[in-house]
Amino acid sequence: MTKSIRNIVLAMALVATTMTMATSAFAEKWPLAGGDYWSVTGIKIHDGGDYKYAQWLATEWKKNSEFAKSKGWIKGYKILSNEYSRANEPDLYLVRIHENIVSAAEGEKRFDEYQEWNKKSMETLEAESGNRAEFREVMSSSLLQELNFRD
Repeated sequence: MTKSIRNIVLAMALVATTMTMATSAFAEKWPLAGGDYWSVTGIKIHDGGDYKYAQWLATEWKKNSEFAKSKGWIKGYKILSNEYSRANEPDLYLVRIHENIVSAAEGEKRFDEYQEWNKKSMETLEAESGNRAEFREVMSSSLLQELNFRD
């Protein structure tokens, strides 16, 4: 075999090996898969407001969250405490777990259904939200997606 033919054969073998490796790499799935969405609200509680806010969470927030869960709008909900919060960090994180993100039209439909169930006007809901400002401040809102390892 001449030197040039040998070089061509080696080059072709190298190309074939590279293509096989590239095809295998492209056939692999990404090692993480998107999971549930977590909407997380960071809350700073004002001095002296702990009990009042805990009461609201244990009654109204829980009742509203249970309604959303019963409708299948959320999969679950949690309250997380930031045990070592600093001055510029939330004391609590309110979490609602969703399977997916709803469209604007579906969101409006759900809100209408919620208002009918709750029997409160938009004006009442706004006033109640404003009243909670005396004992808490919303510091942040985030939408996080859980990433799961593929098996």
